[in-house]
Amino acid sequence: MGALNRETIISIVLLLFCGFLIWSGQQIRIVNFGELEPRTWPLAVSYVLTGFCLIYFFQAVTGKIESFTEEGDDNPEFQGIGGFIKKYTNPIICFALYFAFLYTLPFFGTLIGGTLLVFSLLTVLGGITPGKLVLHAVIAVVSVGAMWSIFTFALRVILPRGEIIPSVMGPTPPTLPTFAQSAMGGLA
Repeated sequence: MGALNRETIISIVLLLFCGFLIWSGQQIRIVNFGELEPRTWPLAVSYVLTGFCLIYFFQAVTGKIESFTEEGDDNPEFQGIGGFIKKYTNPIICFALYFAFLYTLPFFGTLIGGTLLVFSLLTVLGGITPGKLVLHAVIAVVSVGAMWSIFTFALRVILPRGEIIPSVMGPTPPTLPTFAQSAMGGLA
């Protein structure tokens, strides 16, 4: 075992953060309606993340990961705020697109907004040619459509519909009473 390098320290901090997530997940109040406890998914994600962080930790300790240094950190072209923006243009654009998605979510809804987000991200990161635009559109429609269908129909999660979808699909159909509504004496 070698000296503590930057990768080992980062993996230890990540493991501490995972421990905090697991502890926080255990603190989620258990309610008696629904099929799964409310803390099931947060804990499942926390355990998977902990597994990946343990792999990262063992790789860092055994020296299978070299310490990461970026090429060009000393390059004067990447100094100052202009250099920062030039170096991190793609992540900045991706965050801007994601915040635009969040801002327009009440209008577009999850289905249309998510499709536009995935298409925009693929186009920004993957390039703009006619063939790639068609491929990006197909990937966006299929992936977001599949995830929307899984969440809407299989998991019965209510996703934001937006302003456009209700006008296209008509009024919201009536739903069956939930357990909470039937326990309170009906739909009144």
